Amino acid sequence: MMKIIQKLLNELNDLKKNTLINIMQIQFIFLSKKLDTLIAKMPINHKVCQPFGYLHGGATMILAESVGSSISFINIKNERKNIFSIEISANHVRSIKKGILLAKAQIVHKGNTLHFIQVHVYDEKKNIISFCKLTNIIIPKK
Repeated sequence: MMKIIQKLLNELNDLKKNTLINIMQIQFIFLSKKLDTLIAKMPINHKVCQPFGYLHGGATMILAESVGSSISFINIKNERKNIFSIEISANHVRSIKKGILLAKAQIVHKGNTLHFIQVHVYDEKKNIISFCKLTNIIIPKK
């Protein structure tokens, strides 16, 4: 099972090439055996901060949507379907200036058409930075 998990993580990290996920230096680092939890990390540097030196909320949302969409992708990978995020919201509860940001996405509901994803964004000391939720729609490929 561990080889399958590592293969899926490698595939996710390979898919990000030439995308916004790669520009943001997001790396997928953990996938649960049940394929319902995915963790990614992103470094905080001046490129993802607002003019006052704090992490930009938009950068946090990019991390949350990237990990939330990817856990949906893993769950329909072998089906002829596409995933599109149709809603994302966040509550930013703590500011941060440097370090590594982590995002843990869990599927709350996995229907045939919609996936509801909860994403907790936290720092290296496990302090919560943001609570996010994401809705993905699953559409058959044409």
